[in-house]
Amino acid sequence: MELPTIFVLTHDAMGDGEDGPTHQPVEQLVSLRAIPGLVVLRPGDSNEVVEAYRYVLQLRHQPAVIALSRQALPTFDRGKYAPAVGVARGAYVMADAPGGSPEIILIGSGSEVALVVEGMNMASQGIRSRVVSMPSWDIFEHQPQSYREDVLPANVKARIAVEQGSVLGWERYVGAEGRVIGMKTFGASAPLKELQHKFGFEPERIVAAAMELLGRKYDTGRQGARSVAS
Repeated sequence: MELPTIFVLTHDAMGDGEDGPTHQPVEQLVSLRAIPGLVVLRPGDSNEVVEAYRYVLQLRHQPAVIALSRQALPTFDRGKYAPAVGVARGAYVMADAPGGSPEIILIGSGSEVALVVEGMNMASQGIRSRVVSMPSWDIFEHQPQSYREDVLPANVKARIAVEQGSVLGWERYVGAEGRVIGMKTFGASAPLKELQHKFGFEPERIVAAAMELLGRKYDTGRQGARSVAS
């Protein structure tokens, strides 16, 4: 009907703890993204929520979904990280390697943006990484090719996407040589920290995957990632 209806959905991913697998909709994000004409946004902090509302309120012929987490999430210091206005373009560079020359791109959406930022900070001494917040595939796909190339340059093949939902679809953004840290099963009923450990949603997992993609070893005996001779 092309009505500008706004749907606000919660329980957006696996990390809803002891509510159990039926409250952990790992398959529904990709299902929503597959609906033609529906704009789906999964903001990563309160700043991105504001910008998501700002975007959907100007829609005239499209319904929209704002998928929100029940987890306690940090609000990023936008003096340190890029402004959340990038939500209006679907994805944006939230933090970058010195000189804007990353050797790996870490992509997150929703509650996993914080996890990706943790991984970047942990790896900062050994890896030149870029963090991309991607709240909306649909909006990003409608951006000019030049902008999409600026955010996800084709020459950076090492990429990791992190989302506590189905891995289906993320291959378009990580490519054949990238990795997706996501869900291939339903979740489990347990406290959040235990779920994150069981399914690999921890900064150490991101760093280890990054080092593997770059052909390096991860020295777990020191704080931060560093290259270790084979």
